[in-house]
Amino acid sequence: MSEKYVVGFDGSEAAKRALEFAVGRAKSNGGSVVVAHVLEWSPYSFLTPTELEERHKRRTEEMDRAETALMKPVLAGLANSGVTVESSIKYGNIAEQLGVIAKDAGASQIVIGRNGHSGIGSRVFGSVAGSLVQIAPVATTVVP
Repeated sequence: MSEKYVVGFDGSEAAKRALEFAVGRAKSNGGSVVVAHVLEWSPYSFLTPTELEERHKRRTEEMDRAETALMKPVLAGLANSGVTVESSIKYGNIAEQLGVIAKDAGASQIVIGRNGHSGIGSRVFGSVAGSLVQIAPVATTVVP
């Protein structure tokens, strides 16, 4: 049975391991991969109309930069992988957006890499993996 995997990708070593895992799984079952990058966005800001316009402009620039610097190279590297690969770039809460991408793509699984951070920051603010496991609409695999 072919499956579609959404891979949360930020260019880190953990993300590369997750992508390698998903491509291997897709190869074994004739599936496909969606490489997804989410630019984190905090909704907790109060901005003037001018600041909102500037923020929208910066968001567009960041998404263009992510497409050029991150997604195009990784897609080029997978061109001969034997797996159908798509990409998606979103802006917002990482865990929520990965869930949206998976649902919209009809994916059966989300794959992310674990970066191993266990500091106070992840305890206070939570981690993407922890949030994703709680809210994902499909199975989630965290690759160590």
